[in-house]
Amino acid sequence: MQPSHARASFRRTALSAAVTAALAALTLAACGSDDGPPSNTGTPPSPTQNPNNRPSFVVGTIGIQTYDGVSDDLATGGLGKDGIGGTAPVFADPNNPTAAELRRNAIFTNYRAIVDVNPAGGYGSLYGPNVDAQGNVTSGQGKVPGVEYIAYSDDGTGRQNVTLMAQIPDTFDRNNPCIISATSSGSRGIYGGIAVGEWGLKRGCAVAYTDKGTGAAPHDLDSDTVPLINGTRQGRAGAGKLAQFAAQPGSQSLADFTAAYPHRQAFKHAHSQQNPEANWGKNTLQAIEFTLFAINDKYGTMGSDGVRQATFSASNVLVIASAVSNGGGAAIAAAEQDTTGLIDGVAVGEPNVEMPPSPAIVVRRGGVQVPASGKHLYDYTTTANLFQLCARQDVNLVNAPSAGALLQATNRCQSLADKNLVTGATTDDQSAAARTALRNAGWESESDDLYASLSALEVASSISVTYANAYARASVTDRLCNYSFAVTGSDFKPLAIPAATLAQFFSTGNGVPPSGIVTLINDANPLPTGPIKDFASTSPSTSRADANLDGALCLRNALTGNAAVQAGIAETYRNGNLRGKPTVIVHGRNDALLPVNHTSRPYLGLNKSVEGSASKLSYIEVTNAQHFDGFIDVLPGYAARYIPLHLYLNRALDSVYANLRNGTALPPSQVVRTTARGGSNSAAVGPQILPSNVPPMAATPAAGDVITVSGATVDIPN
Repeated sequence: MQPSHARASFRRTALSAAVTAALAALTLAACGSDDGPPSNTGTPPSPTQNPNNRPSFVVGTIGIQTYDGVSDDLATGGLGKDGIGGTAPVFADPNNPTAAELRRNAIFTNYRAIVDVNPAGGYGSLYGPNVDAQGNVTSGQGKVPGVEYIAYSDDGTGRQNVTLMAQIPDTFDRNNPCIISATSSGSRGIYGGIAVGEWGLKRGCAVAYTDKGTGAAPHDLDSDTVPLINGTRQGRAGAGKLAQFAAQPGSQSLADFTAAYPHRQAFKHAHSQQNPEANWGKNTLQAIEFTLFAINDKYGTMGSDGVRQATFSASNVLVIASAVSNGGGAAIAAAEQDTTGLIDGVAVGEPNVEMPPSPAIVVRRGGVQVPASGKHLYDYTTTANLFQLCARQDVNLVNAPSAGALLQATNRCQSLADKNLVTGATTDDQSAAARTALRNAGWESESDDLYASLSALEVASSISVTYANAYARASVTDRLCNYSFAVTGSDFKPLAIPAATLAQFFSTGNGVPPSGIVTLINDANPLPTGPIKDFASTSPSTSRADANLDGALCLRNALTGNAAVQAGIAETYRNGNLRGKPTVIVHGRNDALLPVNHTSRPYLGLNKSVEGSASKLSYIEVTNAQHFDGFIDVLPGYAARYIPLHLYLNRALDSVYANLRNGTALPPSQVVRTTARGGSNSAAVGPQILPSNVPPMAATPAAGDVITVSGATVDIPN
């Protein structure tokens, strides 16, 4: 592997000749359109030697749309910095939104889901559309003109239909071409990585997006309508292979299932029967290949026969794989799977990286081995699903965001005690035992304050249900562990989804219910009530309204008792080999969704144990940072405690870019010690954040901040 600065120099040299040829060809065509063939001089054209062929995995029509940067744009959907920070755009006809309206609202929703858009939290001053690539605050709105390509990747069956998208800004620098990937986070749709893509658009880089086989909009079984690639809806039969997702039957037909369980929705991540996570690295690589195709389609040299050539390639385009959460995990998977040298560097935030069962990596904090580390997402999430709701009642957490007595939480504590999963005769004792169980399962003490809000939002239950179905390749008709998805009324019973809600779901959904007004249903809730909202339901084995402990136990037991789930999990493990690519991972120490002990910390050890001295991975652990920047300055108590991790992702991208372009050293692995803004625990909006709250990653960190790896042991300072 060449040193990064040498490889960057090689890329510039290799590109110069290609660009010279490309610009010459464009100049010759300037009298007409550079999209058409040259004038016929009577000499038969020679065949194009290196045609820009569409990738073999791309099926159907490639949509191409140009945005002027005024009425609409790549980064903000025409809303600009103020619009993204304002109120949601209005649909002219809520029941029949246009594709353009759906796109605009999807950008609005997905940007805000990842980023704190309150100026007090740093939006508009530390980050945001109006902050340029050098970190300067401008008076502009940050709209980016350019072209957007979108298409499906599929095997011909129409059942995969992974959405790929390439954005090429008008500022794309053909002399210093670059691409960043911005794979969707969570289970979101194609615009789920838009806040990450913003970094690339500001740099004049093209951005490669993919929804990685997930997506926001459901197949509504009552109406039998499905989403198309642009978010509009059509009947399943009419859509055919153009459906972004159409559910397949299991042991029961869709019609029979709907008759027995009306008003249900199927979601792609849970019910596609594809186990999307197994292909997230592949999908990210495909998105990058598709973006190279799009760049060449727009700027490639025109052959003498009027065919675009593949002028831009992996050999002369700088490529950084990036994204956050599941998208960050997908970027890491892509780097591991990159056998052709497509990717040059990686910069990710809070990645979901699935650690293999071996080799065993030891994680120590302050010289003491942590109680548990390196467990799989499904393992620790089903653990959280059991205990976080009870742990929120701990008297030591009375000032945590969303703290307060909940009947379901008190009942969950008692039901756990009855099943000998916690000890104690009182709720106080039981909740303390639940919090201890989470600590013993690998959560850090810094995560404690998040249990109340995450359990109230049903985060662990929603993820546990979605991933159990995905790993098992279950159909919606299988109702794994007696769960389904539906809108509920005031009585918590399923009812038909409102027409406007369904029509707009491409824009507003997150792909993993609870999503908007669609929620988890416990189909095993006892008669005479029958199926109702999961959080309000009763467990048959306890006869208590304990937010369906029976369902949580069923999901937990699938870890060892469901062969299909086990097989699906086995397809998702990472191997730690980043192939010598310069990489920066940033992760918040407080993360209660993807705890650092199960993700970034052990992955650092895995990578070093696999690559040894060839490793170029730096791990940056940020204090006072958690998983959901979008909750800061929204949920009371978050602003007082948490700083925006998004800022550190931008800094990670800056570091990797500088390393690849100029050979600038990456920051060493370290703990970055931030300062919380403070303020009232009951206030949603905190005091104004200052640069002093969010210090940079140090080129030479203090001795007490350095993260080290020795053999298979990772040492994290307190």
